[in-house]
Amino acid sequence: MSKSIETMKEVFALNFDRLETELKAYENESDLWLLKPGIGNSAGTLALHLCGNAQHFFGAMIGETGYVRDREAEFARRNVPLKEILEEIKAAEKAFEAGMSKLTEEQLSRPFPVEVFGHPMTYTFFLLRLLGHFDYHLGQINYHRRLI
Repeated sequence: MSKSIETMKEVFALNFDRLETELKAYENESDLWLLKPGIGNSAGTLALHLCGNAQHFFGAMIGETGYVRDREAEFARRNVPLKEILEEIKAAEKAFEAGMSKLTEEQLSRPFPVEVFGHPMTYTFFLLRLLGHFDYHLGQINYHRRLI
């Protein structure tokens, strides 16, 4: 496996670990679902969204796992037990591994098969966008936990 792919795998693996750590750091599990004025999404919602996103893009699109995304449910579900969210994180990690195991160094410079953001992009560009998206929501979860 290429150094680029291995590096991406390491960074994303750290993010899955950070997501789990952030969620477990809440003093009360019910606080995962609290909202304050001006805050649109709870930590629980963001965690479910990150898991669905990873299972869709890494699993279904790259790894061809057959996962079918329900993005609306990612934002609509409430009061999901932490145990179930942690299981979703594990499923997202497996989907990530399935997708990354199929990538080749040559593929990284090829166009991603879907114009997710309305314009063509390479696999590398798209993977970096996914990493930024994950980091953005991790920061929101961290802030939410400290705000609550």
